[in-house]
Amino acid sequence: MIEFKNVSFSYSNDGSANGGGCLKNIDLKINKGEAVVLSGESGCGKTTITRLINGLIPYYYEGTLTGDIIINGKNSRDMSLYDISKNTGSVFQNPRSQFFNVDTDSELAFSCENQGMPVEEIKRRIKETVELFGIQRLMHRSIFDMSGGEKQIIACAAVSVADPDIIVLDEPSSNLDMRATAELKKCIRIWKSQKKTIIIAEHRLRYLSDIADRVFYIREGRIENSFTFDELREKSFEELKSLGLRPVTDDQFKKAGNAVSESQNGLTLKNFAFAYKRSAPVLKIEECSIPFGQITAVIGNNGAGKSTFSRCLCGLVKKCKGIAEYNDNTLKRRDRLKKSFMVMQDVNNQLFTESVLDEVMISMEEEKNDKAIEILRSLDLEELSDRHPASLSGGQKQRCAIACAIASNKEIMIFDEPTSGLDLRHMYEVADNIRFVNSDDRCIIVVSHDLELILSCCTYVVRLEKGEVIEHYPLDSNGIGRLVDFFEEPFRSSSKDVS
Repeated sequence: MIEFKNVSFSYSNDGSANGGGCLKNIDLKINKGEAVVLSGESGCGKTTITRLINGLIPYYYEGTLTGDIIINGKNSRDMSLYDISKNTGSVFQNPRSQFFNVDTDSELAFSCENQGMPVEEIKRRIKETVELFGIQRLMHRSIFDMSGGEKQIIACAAVSVADPDIIVLDEPSSNLDMRATAELKKCIRIWKSQKKTIIIAEHRLRYLSDIADRVFYIREGRIENSFTFDELREKSFEELKSLGLRPVTDDQFKKAGNAVSESQNGLTLKNFAFAYKRSAPVLKIEECSIPFGQITAVIGNNGAGKSTFSRCLCGLVKKCKGIAEYNDNTLKRRDRLKKSFMVMQDVNNQLFTESVLDEVMISMEEEKNDKAIEILRSLDLEELSDRHPASLSGGQKQRCAIACAIASNKEIMIFDEPTSGLDLRHMYEVADNIRFVNSDDRCIIVVSHDLELILSCCTYVVRLEKGEVIEHYPLDSNGIGRLVDFFEEPFRSSSKDVS
């Protein structure tokens, strides 16, 4: 059991929490074997609660703590980090931040070795965990050669080998596609069947709706409300949105759709192809039209070729073959490069200046301070205009790059996973801004695994698999149903309870 008794916490003035995450008079009880979700806007305190449970506070993040935290009958103040780690395992948003080894076998062994377990016991535990999680294909592999989803599953398995009573996950699905999220769900279901106590800080709720027992909604450091998923299912889309919570049912998702308008013009791609040196083609599009005047979602599982498609389309890849036509004009690579702005999945690769304001200003054809401030204000960044981009949180950096795209006023705008790690309010701000810059003479593409974002701003869908266009359709009432079915399909195979 975990119990918070009148717990307040504030970080030291060292930037650890980017100015947020403080807790105020938290009373919370999580029963043994219960799975709970901590939800709320970024900076509300979700991650801080997980750090108080797994010992990162106070042993890594310093600050002022009052109140008592009881973990399995003991006050955390009387427990060493070693004692806490024996009881608690953690899975972070970016699994790379928690790996200590370069290969999967060593990573699974590490926590047990750290506790001084006998070699034969470690081997037995690894064998049982590999069989239970069905990850034989991931063993004897370099961690550097794995996808994000595979790394997340290894992180989960490495936690399970040590067999802790409590497992804490901090936004574990934020960088995963649907298939990888379905695999993550299987891991959580296994822990649930083992009567583990599970705490998940998360924005996305849908995949947890048949696993978690309660959702705690946190606002400005306080627990404002708690819900069961049955209670959330009964709420309308508008009610959930007003609470800052994402949908959990098909009907709630479908209420988020946009009106679809006709578009006569399009960017037509013919024999569009790309292959890495000495490799099979990763992109091979015979013909496809991307409409102007609409917002096109490019969807597909990891490895489908979405990011490669984006880089080729905006001219970043020199050896991409094929033709791109618009208004009977052929747009060569240099033409597309001049007309395009791309918000990359890793925005650290495109932020260069000394301040957020300067970052937006250099993206403009003609620098206008008032316009730049207006764009920053629309993305909740005005107060951070003087901050160095490197000092921002991941979500703030993402919004800064989006502000630069809006300021550029380019004809072709590509957003590659623009809401990774964003809470619901900031996701809607991004969606509003993408809709705002849409016009009949502009081609806007959103590459995303975020179903809520797509339904909030997109009007057309192009689906890629293995580098080919499998289908494309407008997001009318039928299109919304097809889109929701595509996102739901990977979870159907994981719907059975783990015995």
